[in-house]
Amino acid sequence: MGERVIVRMNSRFEAEILALDPHLPDSDQLHPVEGVFQLTPYGMLLASLGACTAIVLHTYAQNHDVDLDEVELRLQYARVFSEDCEQCEDVDRYTEQIAEQIVLSGELTPQERHRLFLVSRHCPIHRMLSQGIEVTSRLEEPSVTGQEGAA
Repeated sequence: MGERVIVRMNSRFEAEILALDPHLPDSDQLHPVEGVFQLTPYGMLLASLGACTAIVLHTYAQNHDVDLDEVELRLQYARVFSEDCEQCEDVDRYTEQIAEQIVLSGELTPQERHRLFLVSRHCPIHRMLSQGIEVTSRLEEPSVTGQEGAA
């Protein structure tokens, strides 16, 4: 399974997200995303990572007088079931990876570009994905309509 998303954000924090159309699984063409229904769960994850990283980079640049005009993140999620599970018995043996390409536009020195790359790793979504996060789940009974929040 593969998923691709591009997130572009300018220095005014105006963002554009492009993704594969989940309703056209055989298409390679990226389309502008105007609503969450146009993304798969993997696409949402990639868009979250891209938007968070772009915000962190622009915020850093503005607070450190770095001339960053635009950030473009090209993200791809890959998991290949046929390579990971030859016997198809051990469904926990998936190899998953997110490939991230960061394109920085502006009047940047090589040192600023390198520093921005290091800063990009401080995005909270990136840290959660790379370091892991505990998720606790429990099953709840449905609430009676109109009774939410009543003591």
